[in-house]
Amino acid sequence: MSHTEDSLSHIKDRQYHDDDLEQPSSEPLQAQLAFVQARQRRRIAELEEKLVTLESGRAAKESKNDRRYNIEDEETSLEQDRLQAGYVTLMGTLPWFYKKSSDMDYDDYVHMLKMLRQGADSARGDDTSKLKALVSEWVNRELKPDPLIDMDDKHTCGFINDGVRAGIRDCTEGYIVMDLSFPAYLYEKYTTNSDNLEEGLFKGKILLQSYKAVFTSPSSAKDVEGDGDGGDIIENNRCTKKAFSGVKVKKHVAQIIKMEKVTPRSIAYIACQVRFALSSVTSWQSIDGDFNYVQFWKTIVDFFERPPSQDARRRVNKLLEWWTRKVFGRSRRDDLTDDARANLSVNVLTRQRARIDDASFDSD
Repeated sequence: MSHTEDSLSHIKDRQYHDDDLEQPSSEPLQAQLAFVQARQRRRIAELEEKLVTLESGRAAKESKNDRRYNIEDEETSLEQDRLQAGYVTLMGTLPWFYKKSSDMDYDDYVHMLKMLRQGADSARGDDTSKLKALVSEWVNRELKPDPLIDMDDKHTCGFINDGVRAGIRDCTEGYIVMDLSFPAYLYEKYTTNSDNLEEGLFKGKILLQSYKAVFTSPSSAKDVEGDGDGGDIIENNRCTKKAFSGVKVKKHVAQIIKMEKVTPRSIAYIACQVRFALSSVTSWQSIDGDFNYVQFWKTIVDFFERPPSQDARRRVNKLLEWWTRKVFGRSRRDDLTDDARANLSVNVLTRQRARIDDASFDSD
């Protein structure tokens, strides 16, 4: 997660479909094709280099390094896959980007990237400021720490207990805090099952509240109970747009970026934001002691995007569906049977009025 990637991830990583939008252009597809072709050319060059190495008789001397090279190749390939996924999604989000950047002079292109970085940094800063007070409020209300967290003083956050601090400093077992551990706030009811660490993972209430506060407004974060049984936010937004056509209506982030589904990278982004809000660090930095936010972000993304099996993939898809219901709600119209629709009061009244009219006509 680069300096820009960590703040653009919630914008870049999303999938959407909107009936009111024009059909997307072929530019994102062209961009994806160009990226794949460049990758193929790079791979061909690597293979040619290995062939030259074999022909020159150096293969035997370098055999002891094959394992190290294979590991490096895997890491490079994984990083390239992450970048490609982000690039393709960015092209879908900003369909004008590929053509415009292709036609630009170098200086103009650099300036455009600079402006995008500034916008990304500004968005991340806004989200950080918003969650600073909200997360403290939620922790105080739900977990009731002693002493309570001061919303205006981050020094009351983090590991303020001297014994805990010493354990972390000395890397005592049970007190190791780094990006290779999933924090409790990621888990449902903030507890883990040591025999099944996937159980309840990424269902933490504060994580969900933070997501909704950033993408669908702080007020929506109050409603996180149930299983997405509230109003369908996407459909409500469309109705509002039609009802107030020509009238300026304030939009939330998900509307602005046309986001209709929760995506892995947006979850990873919020997880990083919540971790920062819970820490005592006052300014953003990629590494906080032994905790590396970049690696933390990658670990969460890989959990969703690189499941080890088909069963794991199904569990991931089910989890993402759960997130989408929780954040955006769902419409139950399509779930209703014909009999259920027929028994709704509006339809019942229509039949009753028709019978009354028929009876009146027959009597005349």
